[in-house]
Formats: sequence, structure tokens, C-alpha cells
Amino acid sequence: MAPAILVVDDEKRLGEVLAAALTERGFETTAVSSAAAALAYCEANAVDLVLTDLRMPDRSGRDLLLALKEGRPDLPVIIMTAYATVRGAVDLIKDGAFDYVAKPFELDDVVATIERALKIRAVVNENARLRMELEGRYCFDNLIGESAPFRNVLQQVGEVAQSRASVLLHGESGTGKELIARAIHYNSPRREMPFIAVNCAAIPETLIESELFGHVKGAFTGATSNREGRFSAADGGTLFLDEIADMPLSVQAKVLRAVQEQSFEPVGSSKPLKVDVRIIAASHKDLQKAIADGAFRMDLYYRLAVFPITLPPLRERHDDIPLLAAHFLRRAAQEMGKKIDGISLPAQEALAHYGWPGNIRELQNCMERAAIVARGPVIEPKDLMLFGPEAPGASAQRALPSDLDGELERIEREFLLEALKESGGVQARAAERLGITERSLWHRVKKLAIKVSRVAEPHE
Repeated sequence: MAPAILVVDDEKRLGEVLAAALTERGFETTAVSSAAAALAYCEANAVDLVLTDLRMPDRSGRDLLLALKEGRPDLPVIIMTAYATVRGAVDLIKDGAFDYVAKPFELDDVVATIERALKIRAVVNENARLRMELEGRYCFDNLIGESAPFRNVLQQVGEVAQSRASVLLHGESGTGKELIARAIHYNSPRREMPFIAVNCAAIPETLIESELFGHVKGAFTGATSNREGRFSAADGGTLFLDEIADMPLSVQAKVLRAVQEQSFEPVGSSKPLKVDVRIIAASHKDLQKAIADGAFRMDLYYRLAVFPITLPPLRERHDDIPLLAAHFLRRAAQEMGKKIDGISLPAQEALAHYGWPGNIRELQNCMERAAIVARGPVIEPKDLMLFGPEAPGASAQRALPSDLDGELERIEREFLLEALKESGGVQARAAERLGITERSLWHRVKKLAIKVSRVAEPHE
């Protein structure tokens, strides 16, 4: 649908000519001859941008700008004026105008300004939509669980979210520490500002200082330009330091100062930068033991653990397993375009009696895999991948996989190859055989780099 442009000019004929010219350029354009008519039109119609003359007899373009911004602050307004001065232009921009064009003007210049304004508006609106989606995803109502241990966690999150206090999350791998960190951020006064996550265990020791604090050009070999660090990127918002126990001691001292003083120097610079950052840290390791072993600074621990929260493992959230399993299954089936009605009682019992060493992450992977391999409308025990002695029918000798995601990918690949082989490489028939849509199968074939021919085979 073409963007809707409203042209406002007291010289009616000029406004109509400009509107006609913009219509020829692909815009849906309407012209009115006064600020009052413009306000009435915007009240009754969808308008994407207003292009208004500055000097008009009833109310000026500036008056119109201020009135529009009061009710529609996101609506771009471009001012047309034959009296353009630098000072006047600056004042208009301060009042909320997107830009101005000086009369007489070339139509191409006006169109370029309009397109720039609409593009920026689209980006701003998309960012706002994504932010609202994130806030909705991490609101308390969408955090799944009714067990007493999880309700206790939610209570603590509610208590600390509105404060500025640093938070230390502790829990086994896969218990949802980043999910809780995001919930704290998106339920805090900082929700409109960035949430920046850093996995300290995933960054080489030689790079982590630069990653956190940035560097200036020439700070070290390869530093060909200035680079912003994660502390600066999180200014005004929240910095989530995951796996904080894996941070080198040499960097811990600088992090301590940054947390205490809300300032730091980029690598290679002596000029301090001030920031306003809330810290949420997390670890699955015992930080008290790390302190005793000399691997973690005690002063940094106490600075981070102003409000500690311990996340319970899934085996202690027994009542939440059916809720989480149903949630992950529903989401996986929806993404695949596959109709799955639920989980059979035997499969529910298998899930309930399993120990979940990989916690919520393992349950999510399990349900995604079950959605892939299920041949019927209900998940059965044979569709579940449960490892170790606690798994139904498993021997005590069966070992846990060292790479669960890789193991799931291997199994998914095997099923896809088998279905493609049975169907002679015809993807529509293979998708039907697996109970998924052809589009879903195509995405999975592409993701796993499977070469489809008369007989399906993986890329070498």
C-alpha cells in the first residue's frame, strides 16, 4: 500500500499541483489549504507524513507541527518555506520537524526527503514493535511455572526489578538464567534502553577486555579503528554477564571499578567514559569455592551479589514439567506447520520420571525432536529422546551425549534423509511422510545442507 502523504499549502493551486506530482511518484497524496483542515483530515484518516507550508494566514506550519506532535509524536512533518535560514531550520527541528525544504525546490529533493523520513519512521516503528514483543515475552505472565520453587524466583524478580541493584543469578546450566535476566530488565524502568548479553566463557581471554570496554585505534595490533565495548552499548540499560566465573582475574579488577564507579577507560585510552549500567551476572559454578581457590575476587562477588537469586533445577520443579513440555511442543509444532494435539499419558509419565540433567534446555530440545519424529497426532514415549539410567528402558551404561544439540541435529538429518530416500527425492512426498509442511522440510534441508537429488545425500 502506497504511503499516505498530506500536503498543506494556503495557495490551493500550488498544493494541488504538488500533490499531483507526488501521486505520479507513487504516493497516495491529498492536499488541503489550511492548518485547521489538516488537523481535521489527520483526525479522520490514516496519514504517514505531512508536508506543510510554513507561512499560512490562519495558523502557521509551526503551529500545525506542534499540534500534530502533541497527538501523533511519531508522525513525520516536513516544512516547506521560502524563508529558510539556518537558525529557523534549527528551531523547526527542535520543535519536532523531520526536515525542511526551501522554496523554490526540485521535486526530486522533496521526494528524497519524504522517502528518508518514511524509512526512518518504519525503522522506529519496527523497533518499537520488537520492543513491545520482547516486553510481552518476558512479562511475568509469560514465565511458565506454577511450582513453589519457581514462584519464589518470580517473587524475587518482582522485588528487585524496579531497583538499581546488581543481581547475581546462580543455577545449573539450562535453568533459564538469561530468561530471568531479561525478565528483570523488561520489568524495570530501564525497559526502553538496551539489554546487552555477554557470555564470558565464549570470549578468548585476550579479547574479553576489549569486548567489554572497547578500544581506541592503535591500542594493539589489529586495532585499526575505535570500537565501542559492551559497557558503552548498555549505557542506560542492563548488561548481562553470563558465566562470570570464567572471567579472567586480570579483567575482574577493571569490571569491579566499572561497576563501582560507573566509569572505565577503553583499551589504549586514558580518558574515562561515564556510563549508567545495571549489572546482572550469572554462573552455574560455585563462586564461593572459586573465591577460596583464588580464581574469583571476593570484592567483585559482593559488589555483584547485592541481590542473589538461585534458580532451581527442573527436577525440583516437578509440577512445571507438563506445562513447559506442552509449551515447547506447541511452539515447535507451530514452527513446523505440523498438527500435534498433545502428549500421551505414557509419554507424560516418562517425562515426569526423568531427571533432566540438562534442565529446561534439555526439555526444550526433547520436545522439538519429538515434534520432528512424531508420526501421529500425539507424542508417544518412542518419540522422546531421554538419556541416562533415568530414561525409560535405558540401561545404566547409556552415556549422556557430550553435545546434545549436535546429537539432535544428527537424528533430524537421519530422518530427513530416510524420508527423502523413500520418496525418491520428491520433497512434497517426504514432507507428507514426516507429517510436516513442504516449506518446513525445505527450511530443514537448507539448514542441514542436505543435497536433494534422486537419492538424497548430504554435502561432502
